[in-house]
Amino acid sequence: MTTSHPATQLLEAFFASASEHHLKALIIVSVLGAGLAQVIFAISFSLIAGSARISRGVTLSVKENVYVDAARVIGVSPLRIMLRHILPNAASVYLILASVALGGAILTEASLSFLGLGVPPPHPSWGRDLAGNASNYMLINPWLAVFPGLAIMLVVLGFNLFGDAVRDLWDHRLRGR
Repeated sequence: MTTSHPATQLLEAFFASASEHHLKALIIVSVLGAGLAQVIFAISFSLIAGSARISRGVTLSVKENVYVDAARVIGVSPLRIMLRHILPNAASVYLILASVALGGAILTEASLSFLGLGVPPPHPSWGRDLAGNASNYMLINPWLAVFPGLAIMLVVLGFNLFGDAVRDLWDHRLRGR
């Protein structure tokens, strides 16, 4: 049985209070203020705990396989075990996690910008496009809101479909189907 590091337990306790990364990013940006660096930090910090938790679980699961024990018994170095046995068998999960996290980061940035807490005006943001003139002229010119919303939806859907396709290609358990 493995025990968690105290820093991991502290992060788990902090992130157990808010399960959705949008809320975590909103809290962080509310404390730090709006700005490009603050938004990048808030999105990264809010997504990292869930990603680390899933990555750790997958790695520990793969590490318990018989072929890892066999490699350890014959004297293979830990680095080689990690690179030749654990990483290839967990890579598909990591890629799916990254593609979903990119979609989540785009939605979080758009949400923060819609609320006025995102990146400042010189930088483009679909959330600010939705919040600006689109909300004022929704009945007269609905395309002001339709196209930024459609762009957000298509990009997030594209990242999710990309992650699913990469998983289908890389996951050795699905090759026989």
